[in-house]
Order: sequence, then structure tokens, then C-alpha cells
Amino acid sequence: MKAAYDYLIVGSGLFGAVFANRMKDAGKRCLIVEKRRHTGGNVFCEKIEGIDVHRYGAHIFHTNDEKIWSYVNKFSAFNNYVNSPLANYQGRLYNLPFNMNTFNMLWGVTTPAEAISRIEMEKKNFNIIHARNLEEQAISMVGFDLYEKFIKHYTEKQWGRKANELPASIIKRIPLRFTYDNNYFNDRFQGIPVDGYNSLINKLIDGIEVKINFDYFKNRESVKNVAKKTVFTGKIDEYFEYKFGCLEYRSLSFQDQILDIDNYQGNAVINFTDATTDHTRIYEHKHFTFGKQPGTVITKEFPLAYSKGAEAFYPICDEKNKITYAKYKELARLDQATIFGGRLAEYKYYDMHQVIGSALRQADLEVTLGNTKM
Repeated sequence: MKAAYDYLIVGSGLFGAVFANRMKDAGKRCLIVEKRRHTGGNVFCEKIEGIDVHRYGAHIFHTNDEKIWSYVNKFSAFNNYVNSPLANYQGRLYNLPFNMNTFNMLWGVTTPAEAISRIEMEKKNFNIIHARNLEEQAISMVGFDLYEKFIKHYTEKQWGRKANELPASIIKRIPLRFTYDNNYFNDRFQGIPVDGYNSLINKLIDGIEVKINFDYFKNRESVKNVAKKTVFTGKIDEYFEYKFGCLEYRSLSFQDQILDIDNYQGNAVINFTDATTDHTRIYEHKHFTFGKQPGTVITKEFPLAYSKGAEAFYPICDEKNKITYAKYKELARLDQATIFGGRLAEYKYYDMHQVIGSALRQADLEVTLGNTKM
């Protein structure tokens, strides 16, 4: 019996939506199935009091890749929002990323030479040659004071583990800027879709059949032969029925407040880097789009331990999990009828532009091969 679709795409987030769009343009018929009650995956926004609330955490698009920037701009114009978060440490506010504003507020220094001297002195005091864990890695890069105030407790809340129990590889680079520059990203292109992420997703999947409230695993048999190939964007260990055990993830919970004031914190994102504050961040969503609404909506973000059935937000890519994932990746390689893509299926801590890049590469490969693997 001939399959009704060329591709069954499990998940309507950025990977699934971009892949589907590319294949539709290539003349392929796609069916998207989505477990949630809405499309868009984690970039979905909910309209509250006229404000786009980032339902699953703040999403700020940024990239240096001109091709990806041109691609997303075909579907939406982007505003000129620049991510300039603040760190709240024990009630005092500091600019991020670490730059001359931070150093001046923290130590009273006014020149790059003074800041560099302070950091180098702290690094020399610890004399870490080969970092054995995240704590040592961070101190070897930025010294003790920056680590203690802005990295240690925030990271421990985020990962649910002591910093000296986390692998050094988690922190590969910590930006140090010896200029007065609060722009968090170094990327050339940055912003938020003018019409919102929902509009971006809707334009990507326009003309493609979508089923929401559809649990792939509960209906796996019913869609087994509906398409020539499956594109899977969920948890790779779940796809293979936990054959090698569960991979580890971190989860999040969000607590919204609707406030009858026009401005709560004066900034879109503030990180809470001390040990006594339970949440890691507060978003004030209207500032992402320079909103002028009379009220405001804030969201507190709380890291959570992941348990099976909960939302998995990002993978814990330590050595133990990398070994387990490698086994699943080999099964995925042998599964010629399924394409695995996105943060959970590829078990990578992707940014949005990286997810889009991965989807475009895999879709273009399908077009180039002419589906010869089927």
C-alpha cells in the first residue's frame, strides 16, 4: 500500500517546522503530529494582557550565519532587541556579560588594566593547571570573585549538582570584555520576530497538515506506515524504548504574575545568582518587544530535576550520558527510515539558529539524495 505522506514529522518546534517547510518547497507531502495543544515547541508564546509571554523560557534569536538570518527573515521581520541581562547577587545588580561595567560596580576599577590585573592575580593564587571540574575550570578562566558571585550558585541551581561535581567541559568559554559593552551575544544578527514566534512558526508550516494533541507514542502503531520516512524531534532514548537506560535531562517550571504596573524591573532578563533565591531568572516579557501596555507580565524560572514524563528542556551532556547517547546514536544511524533532529533527538544543547541549521542541512541532504535511502 502506498504511503499517504513522504514524511511524518513528530514535533512542531523549530526543527520540525523548518524541515517541513523545506520539504514542502521540494514538492513533498508532510504530516506534522504534535503532543501539545499548540504548535511551535518551546518557542510558543501565549498572549496575556496583550503581551507575548514566552511560555517555555525566553528565546532571543541570534546568529552569525548570514544564510540562516536571511532564511528566517523570509518569514518574519525581526526587531532590534539586544540581550543585555543583569545579575542580581544578594540584592545588588551587575551588568552581564562580564565587562567593564561589571568590574567597576564590583571592584571600583575604572581601566581595563586594573580589571585584568585583578583577574590575573586571582587566577595565579589558585594556580589551576588542569581543571578537574566546572569549579576549577571557571576559576582558571575568570578568577574566584566572579566565579563565586555569578557562576557557582547559579550553575548549581541550574544543574542541581555541586559545581565541583560537574564536568569542566560544561564551561568551555566565559566571555570577558574589557570594554563597556552590555550586549550579551557577540553575534552579528540578533532580535525577536516583530509579529512573534507563533507567526514565524505558522508561516513555516503554512499549507502543511498538522495534528495537535497527538501523542506519537500512544499512537505509534496507527501511524507506522503513514509515511515513507519519519522525522523525530523528541527524546531519542524514549524513541528506542530506553533500551540502554534513560538519558538525563533538566526540566524547568515557570511562575507567572500579571501586575497592574507598567514596568516591574526595567529589563527583559535578570539572573539571580545567589544561593538563597530559588529561581534562576525573572523575565519581564514586554521588554523583548519594547511594549507600551499599561500592565506587565513577569515570569520566574525554576530549575527542576527531570523525571520520566516531565518536560525535558535540556540534556545533561556529561561523560556518562555521552557514552549512553553514543549507543542510541548508533541505533539511529542504523534506522534508515527515521531522521533524528533537534535538541532532544540529537542530545545537544542547541541554540535556535543551530536547530534551524541542523534542520536545513538534513532537509537539503534529503533533497540531494532524492530519498535514495528509502
